[in-house]
Amino acid sequence: MSDASNPMEGTPLIPPSSTDHSLYETVVEGCRTVYDPEIPVNIYDLGLIYTIDINNENDVKIIMTLTAPGCPVAGEMPGWVSDAIEPIAGIRKVDVELIWEPPWGMDMMSDEAKLELGFM
Repeated sequence: MSDASNPMEGTPLIPPSSTDHSLYETVVEGCRTVYDPEIPVNIYDLGLIYTIDINNENDVKIIMTLTAPGCPVAGEMPGWVSDAIEPIAGIRKVDVELIWEPPWGMDMMSDEAKLELGFM
């Protein structure tokens, strides 16, 4: 009997995104309109969006994190993401899940984000 809280060995910690879905890039652009008020880089390039899963009915499930559990906008950020995605033509429903495992790290940022923040 396996413990459901422990993923099986070899199971990715972050589920894959639906990169082949026709709305994927549009959803990514929607995520790029959301900014952490304390950091001048969008949440997608910061690496806060872990998974964008879009099913055949165009329901979007976003799994994301924040830079730190004590982030002052932790309660608001999922709503901001949902508000950025819901108006996209063709999207039926948006569900945003905030997780803390695996924890965010600076290595998750895009090169553009690292450059903007002076890390490159």
